[in-house]
Amino acid sequence: MEIQKAQRLRYCVSLLCIAADRRSPDGEQPAAASLAERVIPLIRSTDVVNCWTTPCLGLMLVDADITGLPSIADRLTTRLETFLWSAGGACYPQTATHADHLFHQAHHMMTKAQGDGGGRLYLPS
Repeated sequence: MEIQKAQRLRYCVSLLCIAADRRSPDGEQPAAASLAERVIPLIRSTDVVNCWTTPCLGLMLVDADITGLPSIADRLTTRLETFLWSAGGACYPQTATHADHLFHQAHHMMTKAQGDGGGRLYLPS
């Protein structure tokens, strides 16, 4: 629904996928719900958090373009400092033209960040 509204109004919708890669130093593997609890207070009321798989979050950020994603990810991942994390992002209409493309692009970037050792955000060029 928000994607369709964005198409009409022409504002950006970004998707940020964040995953806790490995166990924390104390051996704890975070649940997606636990990660969500840490980041929900840091996002706007117009944004959406969804728990996909443990431990992976999807954040739909309304009116956030691709250039703002690094600072948003930095702010959010400070709350995950005890966990090793990876993130990937994409943005409509800047890098993706459809909702499924937005998801696949953000998830692919997150997977690539994980493969390169984690602790980073990758965005499509």
